[in-house]
Amino acid sequence: MAPTTDWNPILREEFEKPYWAQLQQFVAEERAAGPVFPPHEDVFAALHLTPYAQTRVLILGQDPYHGPGQAHGLSFSVQHGVKTPPSLQNIHKELESDLGLARPDHGNLESWARQGVLLLNATLTVRAHEAASHQKRGWETFTDEVIRAVNAKPQRVVFVLWGSSARRKRAFIDTSRHSIVESPHPSPLSAHRGFFGSRPFSRTNGLLEEAGLEPIDWSL
Repeated sequence: MAPTTDWNPILREEFEKPYWAQLQQFVAEERAAGPVFPPHEDVFAALHLTPYAQTRVLILGQDPYHGPGQAHGLSFSVQHGVKTPPSLQNIHKELESDLGLARPDHGNLESWARQGVLLLNATLTVRAHEAASHQKRGWETFTDEVIRAVNAKPQRVVFVLWGSSARRKRAFIDTSRHSIVESPHPSPLSAHRGFFGSRPFSRTNGLLEEAGLEPIDWSL
């Protein structure tokens, strides 16, 4: 189980390391024991939808959603027809406040991913109804390597870091080449502490345009 896009040669060494085999065995055992999200075929959706060569924004999440039918391999996103989770509702509110875009009637962010926005979670699987149940099993080692690979790109990438867990990844980012947009997490527990009003979408586009890169069409 590994991504098959242009990420593969960049990340290939990870698949040979002992932690990778242990991680895949752990996930297989978890799936045998009960529901694990996202489905097997969606675990690497972020890397499949956003090739390395096209990555110009990285929005870092923490854990996949742990309710049935929610997670589909993109941070903060849910499939069409699935009720929009609270954090994503707050992202929609900020999108409206920042850019004047009408709040969408769905939570699917694939259109962002197809424009070069890597929607990466730090942990790529989770046990049903048990948040953080697959943390510290090896996924973070892998996704830290993804972040390092994006940091190695010569052209500017905007790293969007929401919440303390994501903001700790600043250490991987060379800010002489890349830019960071950060704020509290959009969760209802913290959005009022500075996520609302942080204007991450217009700030990201401004930083892209400053580097001569195409802005993102954030409309959903």
